[in-house]
Amino acid sequence: MAAATSVSLSGAVASSFSGLQKVDSIPGSLQQAMAVELKGVGKVAQRRSRASRGQRVRVAGVRNAVPELVEMEPASQGSQLLVPRKKYCESIYTPIRRKTRTVNIGDVTVGSEHPIRVQTMTTTDTKDVQGTVEQVMRIADRGCDIVRITVQGRREADACYDIKNTLVQKGYNIPLVADIHFAPPIAMKVAECFDKIRINPGNFADRRAQFEKLEYTEADYAEELQHIEEVFTPLVEKCKKLGRAMRIGTNHGSLSDRIMSYYGDSPRGMVESAFEFARICRKHDYHNFVFSMKASNPVVMVQAYRLLVSEMYANDWDYPLHLGVTEAGEGEDGRMKSAIGIGALLQDGLGDTIRVSLTEAPEEEIDPCTKLANLGMKISAEQKGMPEFQEKSRRYFDFQRRTGQLPLQKEGELVDYRNVLHRDGSVLMSVTLDQLKNPETLYRNLATKLIIGMPYKDLATVDTILLKKLPAAADRASRLAVKRLTDVGIGVLTPLAEQLANPLPHAMALATIDEIASGAHKKLPTGTRLAVTLRGDEPEEKLDMLKDLDLIMLLQYLPEGDEKSSRVHSSRRLFEYLQTNELNFPVIHHLQFPAGTDRDDLVIKAGSEAGAMLVDGLGDGVMLEAADQDFEFLRNTSFGMLQGCRMRNTKTEYVSCPSCGRTLFDLQDVSAEIREKTDHLPGVSIAIMGCIVNGPGEMADADFGYVGGAPGKIDLYVGKDVVRRAIPMEKATNELIGLIKEHGRWVDPETADN
Repeated sequence: MAAATSVSLSGAVASSFSGLQKVDSIPGSLQQAMAVELKGVGKVAQRRSRASRGQRVRVAGVRNAVPELVEMEPASQGSQLLVPRKKYCESIYTPIRRKTRTVNIGDVTVGSEHPIRVQTMTTTDTKDVQGTVEQVMRIADRGCDIVRITVQGRREADACYDIKNTLVQKGYNIPLVADIHFAPPIAMKVAECFDKIRINPGNFADRRAQFEKLEYTEADYAEELQHIEEVFTPLVEKCKKLGRAMRIGTNHGSLSDRIMSYYGDSPRGMVESAFEFARICRKHDYHNFVFSMKASNPVVMVQAYRLLVSEMYANDWDYPLHLGVTEAGEGEDGRMKSAIGIGALLQDGLGDTIRVSLTEAPEEEIDPCTKLANLGMKISAEQKGMPEFQEKSRRYFDFQRRTGQLPLQKEGELVDYRNVLHRDGSVLMSVTLDQLKNPETLYRNLATKLIIGMPYKDLATVDTILLKKLPAAADRASRLAVKRLTDVGIGVLTPLAEQLANPLPHAMALATIDEIASGAHKKLPTGTRLAVTLRGDEPEEKLDMLKDLDLIMLLQYLPEGDEKSSRVHSSRRLFEYLQTNELNFPVIHHLQFPAGTDRDDLVIKAGSEAGAMLVDGLGDGVMLEAADQDFEFLRNTSFGMLQGCRMRNTKTEYVSCPSCGRTLFDLQDVSAEIREKTDHLPGVSIAIMGCIVNGPGEMADADFGYVGGAPGKIDLYVGKDVVRRAIPMEKATNELIGLIKEHGRWVDPETADN
């Protein structure tokens, strides 16, 4: 690393900037230099930072009230080009919990010196004091630490006093959080009785986004920031005076037009939106606040939180994080999305409070949320990681998938191996000898189409099966069942020892790295396709054996409860090795769960480990094993993980809000009705929103939207544009289907065969 340099610049580098890409939507007069080239470095006084060998540059810009120190480093060894340091967690090698200050929310403390706290939100009408109190009590009895309540108007704010007083009288001191949108006066009122105020930077002082491209001069931008400060400062001063906490909670879907005109609908915009408000808090010496960066897309959510933390490191800030994937949906899909996004951050020691947003009763959020919180505490306490290695390939702040080379057909091969893996992500499953005894049931479990009892690949068919034991040569029926799978392009993988002892035509042999070292694989017949299973933490000299192999795939497998390494960190090290050595083998994340594993535990563990890698673009598929779990559940969970990581779409995608006091219809019933009629449309995304408080941007990922516009009335959207208003609710589902048909996205559901 080149020597560190202390450089004072004015307006040269934006203090909240972590990349080199120029944002074209920023007017030229406001664009900050995205890198600094230092001339004559030897003439500049040099100083080492205590924290690192990086360089610290004092910067000031239009969007900064106070100059900040930003950690910089050379772009490469010996380079004079400086770029911001890309630190987003305490360590990329070991899960060390990020150090934060303590924030007091009533009697509950939040921060790195305290347990990860569990949160949820009421779904009752806030004006219904008794109903809200009863729901809060049920939530608290389930073990929740903090409860958020929507407060949209004066009548709701008046009810908050009665809610708080009634709960205290009943012996419930659980902290209450007011959810505020568009209503600074209401925030001021409810701050007198609630313990915390959640504000959305996208709509607290700005109007609801119209998704207009706005042009700003420096004076225009400064004027809007001044307006925000005038509106927001009274709340800051009141919270400081009363000892209230605050969450500055950015939502990907509700950024202001001003922010989007500068930064686009992006993680960068999310962070800057929150920082505008945080700087005002800091200006008034108010620090009892936390950040959140929520999105319905786990990939965007992870990038936004990492970028936020990176900026806090750059500015020497230590505020806690509230984690959540918004509008995650319901059931296993909702839990999987949350596990992917929240779990990926917990693996790096990030996160101090959690909410799992489900389209279910709020009490049902507590269990998966608690499981994630406990997982995060366990990860940070054990600190199982890897010895330090140089990580140059993984992209922390934007998604760029490493795609392994899919199998190519070789001359003379009698079966087609090109489809044993899928370009958008593969699902592998373990099959037993007993399952081969009933071929038709097996074919259905693999999600093949059956035509006169014969299997054919479908959109969500398992790509490859693992047979740990091969049927005996005399078991012709079982071998025929396997042959019918290979004939339609489903791969068959079996341990090397099995293939040597009891050869199965066209099976791929799975060898351990130790078997490769012993040369056992050389006993295979010429032309046998070979795969290797390894841990990822092997010595480099062992991994070097991969360079001489022609592999169809790698399986990365670390036994559950391994005392030496963590799955995520050993995976990172494996991928770095492959990238450095230009080995483009496809990699499958192989997870095996012990008997008795609860379904939610399996989803959360799989999502937070394999999903944490897939959101970084590292991995080509997944194989989940759990001997006592239903085959269909494992298959659906695997495909759900791929879809949650924005890889392979095999079913309709739903962006479904978790309901709150603003919801204008029974969200759970309506969601179930829409799903029942539309769940056969892979590639189509439908948003089901109880209201439009956060703006149509909340549906940024959706093709079509079903949104409560008024009591008993539904508005329908295509993308972010409302196309039909005030449809009676009893007709709205059929109108939605008609809209999907109009845009050529509808197919009739298939009837059950046989």
